[in-house]
Amino acid sequence: MKTFILIHGSWHSAWNWHKVVPLLEKAGHRALAINLPGMGRDKTPIQEVTMKSTVEKICEIIDNITGKVILVGHSKNGIMISQAAEYRPNKIEKLVYLAAYLIPHGKTQREYSIQDTEGWLKPYVTHYPETNSHTLQPTIYKKGLYHDCEDDITELAKVLLSHEPVESGIMPLHLTEENYGTVPRVYIECTEDRAVTPFIQRKMYTEMPCEKIYSLPTSHSPFFSKPKELVNILLHV
Repeated sequence: MKTFILIHGSWHSAWNWHKVVPLLEKAGHRALAINLPGMGRDKTPIQEVTMKSTVEKICEIIDNITGKVILVGHSKNGIMISQAAEYRPNKIEKLVYLAAYLIPHGKTQREYSIQDTEGWLKPYVTHYPETNSHTLQPTIYKKGLYHDCEDDITELAKVLLSHEPVESGIMPLHLTEENYGTVPRVYIECTEDRAVTPFIQRKMYTEMPCEKIYSLPTSHSPFFSKPKELVNILLHV
């Protein structure tokens, strides 16, 4: 039995994985979908959330699990599984980047995001300087995130998506070969992604080579549109 810890992406929360968790459990594994601080059911005030506190929460969850875990990170929060691996390399069996930001030491997520000029989302991000956060406008949900998903997913998103802290996107990662570099990593690219486009996904996994690259012909949200196919990859991993 493996233990998967599933980390959602920007503006989302643990509900991302509601189709994936039962499939992993049916296959005999343990799956934990968590809410990062300030997201979903976690009610930490958004202005108090930092990258440091977010990574600390992930590490705390890892520490409370017997044996090693497989960390799965989606979208922006690939940065979180990378930084957690730096601090807990001996507790992580593998890192799985799902259309996720795979960023080298000393770089920030924003540095790679601004290179992704064909992405659909940036014009629809609303910033809130008073809380150092931002949200995504609902008008782009379907076309930008869920174009191959059932309409009920978009309706759920209108209720469940929330603000996200800005700070983590501008914090340089601190990664070493002695720690992070010892943890095997794989990448799952989404070839019809309009949020983190195939261009920037390929740039990242080319610069940061992975043990294996998997491909899904999906939007940014394969956990909704093709959960069985995604789980099959996770089981292979």
